[in-house]
Amino acid sequence: MSADPEAVRLSAAVMPTAGAYDGRAATTAVKVGVGQAAAAVARISDRGARIVAVTIALVWHLTIALPAVLGTRAELAAPQVVLGGWVLVGAVGLLAGVRLLRDNPLPLPPLAGLLLAVDVAVFAAVGRAHLFGPANWVWGTLAWFFLVVLWGRPVRWLLALLAAHGVTALGAVVWYDATGAADLARAAMALYGTSSLPVAVFAGARALGLLSRDRAANAAAANVMLAEREAAEQARRERHDRLAVASEAATEVLTELAQGRADPSDPQVQRRCVRAAARLRRLIVESDDVPHPLLHELRAAADLAEREGLSIDLVTIGTPPALPVQVRRRLAEPLTSTLADERDWARLTIVAGPEEVVVSLVVPDRPGPDTAGPAPEQDDEQVEHLYERDGEIRWTQTRWRR
Repeated sequence: MSADPEAVRLSAAVMPTAGAYDGRAATTAVKVGVGQAAAAVARISDRGARIVAVTIALVWHLTIALPAVLGTRAELAAPQVVLGGWVLVGAVGLLAGVRLLRDNPLPLPPLAGLLLAVDVAVFAAVGRAHLFGPANWVWGTLAWFFLVVLWGRPVRWLLALLAAHGVTALGAVVWYDATGAADLARAAMALYGTSSLPVAVFAGARALGLLSRDRAANAAAANVMLAEREAAEQARRERHDRLAVASEAATEVLTELAQGRADPSDPQVQRRCVRAAARLRRLIVESDDVPHPLLHELRAAADLAEREGLSIDLVTIGTPPALPVQVRRRLAEPLTSTLADERDWARLTIVAGPEEVVVSLVVPDRPGPDTAGPAPEQDDEQVEHLYERDGEIRWTQTRWRR
């Protein structure tokens, strides 16, 4: 092959996303997600309670209050006011309910003021005869619309509106001179019966949301502990694998030297030692916690070669992603093995892009058999390995594609 180093540098584009399991990253992600998971569970629980509250308010208003008003319309003091108030409150409840279910509640002060104004108007327009009758629909319905309008706010706000409603009702009782013991008892029972259930639903929904949040947080915390255990086990396995590979890298040549079967002055033995040292250096830096591990490992190999007297030019284009250890090893191993044998010059290029990583090494060719050892072309499922020589240069390239 006839290749110009600059052409080789420009011949690739790189950068994938890591697909391997990273224990530390998983643990961090779980920890960050604890609060989010708890909040999500609380939102789901709260949404169910919102649907219940809106449904009760609108169904009660439509199926109980409306027939009562229409059935006694001729007997009311001002039926247009009572019916108009019913329509206005229904429209407000429908709009507030839709906005509430979309997590976009309406502003409170104008709605609360409007509901209280309708409360006063209906009590004044219903007449003495129907003060405690079904046609006076504000007794049973208005508290549910208070609930819809005030959803998500403190319970004391609901109690304040119900208190204002109670003052209005008692004022009407006095206005209509319904101050007998029986009438006062009926008023008290009406206020209690129509206010206690909305308050219970409101407070219960908040308590259920808090309970759901706590239980989700506890479950997420348990997941964090499980993830930390899995991450520790994964780290232990990775350390064991690195130790096995590192031992394999140096055991053979050191055994031969110790047994006297290899001569330390032999250039071939020296090159084997350099290659083993380069591999050990790369395996050691694999576990370093750095932003760009692949660049870190290749720079370490280039630094070791430079200390051995090699003139090396390192070119980096783009930023490689956090590749799995196995992929980084397959990208770096053929090049660092070749680099360890060189003594003249070398050009190492890393090109990174969104879909692939390409690492290229150009060194001068030498006559005779190739001592570096890579096959002319090797591929696996993740990393492609190309190796060519033309009598002037040797070109080694590894490529990872998404």
